[in-house]
Amino acid sequence: MKEFKVTPIRNGTVIDHISVGMALKVLRIVGVKDDVTSTVSVLMHVPSKKAVWKDIVKIEDRELDPKELDKIALISPNATINIIRDYNVAEKFVVEVPKVIKGIMKCPNPGCITNKDEPVETEFVVESKKPITLRCVYCDRMATEIAENLR
Repeated sequence: MKEFKVTPIRNGTVIDHISVGMALKVLRIVGVKDDVTSTVSVLMHVPSKKAVWKDIVKIEDRELDPKELDKIALISPNATINIIRDYNVAEKFVVEVPKVIKGIMKCPNPGCITNKDEPVETEFVVESKKPITLRCVYCDRMATEIAENLR
């Protein structure tokens, strides 16, 4: 049986231990679209030692910003980030769910002031990390459908 392997990247980011089925949502978070100029590898439903299954995303020539990392933490709190430089892991860390989420998610309450034409940035407090549950500081609506409300 032939085994196919994904080639290493010279520089960029490997997002490992993504919750199974979330790789495409991670691609949306990091803005990978049709106009990509670097190699992007997506592995889905890969056997894992830590969990039974995982997804992996490799993005060449790109490092993620803090807001992107916060979004990934919200949909896959056990994901690990590997920063690759000259084919070696230069940094490795697990994403961390922040205590407060600002400006990266819309409130699921259509009547919330943040969904009106007011210059108000959304803000949520993390009420629970397992499962992820957020509370809007303006209307107190609880949010559990995180991926669907990310901006």
